[in-house]
Amino acid sequence: MIIGFPKEKGMKEGRVAVTPDGVSFLKGNNQTILVEKSAGEGVGFSDEDYKKAGAKIVDTPEELYSSSEMIVKVLPPLPSEVDLLKKEQILFCFLHLGSDKNLTQALLNKKVTAIAYEQIRTEDNKYPVLLPMSEIAGKMSVQIAANLLSDKENGSGLLLGGIAGVPSAKVLIIGAGAVGINAAKVAAGMGADVKIADISTKKLRSVANILGSQIKTFVATGSILENLVKESNVVIGAVHANKYSVVITESMVKSMKKGSVIVDISIDEGGIVETEDRMTTLDNPTYIKHGVIHYCVPNIASSVAKTATIALTNETLDFIESIAENGVVNAIKKDTSLFNGVMVYNGLLTSKAISSTHQLEYNELSSLIGF
Repeated sequence: MIIGFPKEKGMKEGRVAVTPDGVSFLKGNNQTILVEKSAGEGVGFSDEDYKKAGAKIVDTPEELYSSSEMIVKVLPPLPSEVDLLKKEQILFCFLHLGSDKNLTQALLNKKVTAIAYEQIRTEDNKYPVLLPMSEIAGKMSVQIAANLLSDKENGSGLLLGGIAGVPSAKVLIIGAGAVGINAAKVAAGMGADVKIADISTKKLRSVANILGSQIKTFVATGSILENLVKESNVVIGAVHANKYSVVITESMVKSMKKGSVIVDISIDEGGIVETEDRMTTLDNPTYIKHGVIHYCVPNIASSVAKTATIALTNETLDFIESIAENGVVNAIKKDTSLFNGVMVYNGLLTSKAISSTHQLEYNELSSLIGF
């Protein structure tokens, strides 16, 4: 199979979907690899590195898309990239269709097969491709919040971990999954007063088992959540789902102290904070509303792009090779986790959740592929 890895466009995105070592692995399994010129420059991988690994370097995205049977990238495609897709082509990347009806409809119109990294789910309900990005985002969110609390960033002037005689900042993490646990580890390690809230008592028990009694856990309901938000200096949104309803209302944001910080890692799926009116970027990451700093960058992991690229490649290579070796239909028949990631199959929407969210026709994937 001819596999194309484009250079990411926009959002100051430094990640690339494959490392030179990943190219060597795929090339060793007799795949043809195309890499767009300068695709790896953001993480220090040169065109020569990719050539030595066995890739062909192509000068333009037009050439790469027109020559490839499968496109593997990091971010959801921009409109200009969607225009380059062709019928029956395979697209493998983060998609986040729950927050983007226009992209969903565009992929349907193009009659491609689109597989979402973030929806690949194993039988034990783990998300192997999303996990390393979640770990990075969780850890980075606390570092980001600690910086935003400084006077220089118009924050409240608090040191996250405090010092002798001065209390630590209060950090509330909403969501007790991989993102939340990694955020809690870093926040606690920096000496913050950390609380985690979730609607799942099972997840909260898991947090207690992993992190111990230094992390306080709460069920995220009603007045409990309102009070937790009000008293917090930092709130981190760490919820993963297909579409979010508002968890933090505007009145909750108004109740927070001036110079407090909200970092919403859930923003790539629509966000959980009522006062979020837009995604932000790594170039211009924050805005202030009701005196509270809002950080709404969807690609936090790109701020440590080399770590993220290597981690992402580690998780996607086997899936890429399976699709290339077996064809997309046989690959998704063989692997339930990959089956779960198929959002669009030859122009037909195969995600029940996205169908419900955008009121678009749903098609059962197993029926389409005779499985």
